[in-house]
Amino acid sequence: MQMAVFLVALAGCATLPTDFERPPSYAFVDTRETDIGRTVAPELAAHPGKSGFHLLSSGLDAFVARAVLAHFAERSLDVQYYLYHDDLVGRLFTHQLLKAADRGVRVRLLVDDMDMGGRDLGAAALDAHPHIEVRIFNPFSRNVGRASQFITRLGSVTRRMHNKSFTVDNQATILGGRNIGNEYFEADPDLAFGDLDVIGIGPVARKVSASFDNYWNSPSAYPVAVLQGKPIPDMAIDRLREVLEKFVGEQEGSPYLQALENSSLAKRLRADEVVFHWGEAEVIYDLPEKIQHSFDKTEYHLSPKLIPYLKNIEEELVIFSPYFVPGKEGTAFLSDMARRGVRVRILTNSLASNDVAIVHAGYAKYRKDLLRAGVELFEMNKKLSSEERKEKKGMGGSSKASLHAKSFVFDRRQVFIGSLNLDPRAWVHNTEIGVVFDQPEIAAGMSDWVDRNIDKIAFRLELAGPEKGPEKIRWHGRVDGEEKTFDTDPYTGFWQRLGIGFLGLLPIESQL
Repeated sequence: MQMAVFLVALAGCATLPTDFERPPSYAFVDTRETDIGRTVAPELAAHPGKSGFHLLSSGLDAFVARAVLAHFAERSLDVQYYLYHDDLVGRLFTHQLLKAADRGVRVRLLVDDMDMGGRDLGAAALDAHPHIEVRIFNPFSRNVGRASQFITRLGSVTRRMHNKSFTVDNQATILGGRNIGNEYFEADPDLAFGDLDVIGIGPVARKVSASFDNYWNSPSAYPVAVLQGKPIPDMAIDRLREVLEKFVGEQEGSPYLQALENSSLAKRLRADEVVFHWGEAEVIYDLPEKIQHSFDKTEYHLSPKLIPYLKNIEEELVIFSPYFVPGKEGTAFLSDMARRGVRVRILTNSLASNDVAIVHAGYAKYRKDLLRAGVELFEMNKKLSSEERKEKKGMGGSSKASLHAKSFVFDRRQVFIGSLNLDPRAWVHNTEIGVVFDQPEIAAGMSDWVDRNIDKIAFRLELAGPEKGPEKIRWHGRVDGEEKTFDTDPYTGFWQRLGIGFLGLLPIESQL
């Protein structure tokens, strides 16, 4: 009883500001005369109504792409991310935003509050720049501890903006799975994720801008100065710049900056050899109102726009999803697809490679049903030989084996790339964004990559039995270059598997 009273009291204390202005702003419409606009104009004229796409499978290339686009920005930078770490990559990225703002570029930075605990002052200092505005999406109350709000505001602060986009001058955009942090851009080998982004130019950029404007002007987006609640010292921006300049200066000649300079994309940019592939594109995203409404209000959801693409598949579906919890409905959908002759291949994390192990509990219970139906399951092999690690580079970018890319390939003709995992949290709770584009060369290339590499980087799951007892899953893969079969989740211990098995019995799947 006392605990209930305490929680009610905490809930009452958790308040957000209400009496403040949120000036609306929108993407600049006519940016054809910007440097980027003039550069892409001939290609746009040669491909009327279509958008151009270039994959960013390497983390180094992905950072270079953002830095180069920021360098050439003239009118606007619209930046939207779920996580924005205060680490090497985060600081280098912030430095790029500041340099653009110093040239007069309008920078709108929209960040989910999940990663911003204790960082209001720094964000507000950045916001104090005359050409930068920072907003925080779905903020936690600042007058109550964050941890308690996961209980007292369950269903509110547990629904997050998972979107990731970077749009320059309303002419070029980057979408994909990467947040801003070392592990997403190959700056920390111990934490590296295999991820995938795509640069889009043309109409796709304007569609992403429309999505960004929806979120920027949403009642859930709070100016950081309002959350900070007290005046920012006059010298805050100067101090921020001083610290950043010193930090960036210290990185000169560092292994990471050298790696960026020698990245594949940097070399191709210097040689003017960057190629875009053209096709029709649809940007699909949850509306920001999704987090304010019940789960059945699907008019705010991305899923009704994606499902028709899935239903129209005739021959092959390839899924890359680090967190894969299909649920009963998704399992039935994929199983029916496989039974009618569609080849369904799914690459996800293993228990050993998953950075959110509890998600594995929600996935593991569906493996046998999927395998029985003919769905092909592959789980990332966390321990690869040095040769195999080198071979892996090219899809997912990192030499590590933890998957973070979220993409689907439909019939080797269309591709989805975005922030969407195939789990209840992404599908129902959070907001997401992605692009579906019709580009057979890229789509076939991704599928061909799976054909060539899947057995090198992942375990193939097989359902054995029941002729010799109960059905059991076996994992086939390479260990130190040799073929090996496991009868339990590879590289895991008994207690780890027992714990995941226990979690799988709990009614927590909807929160995964």
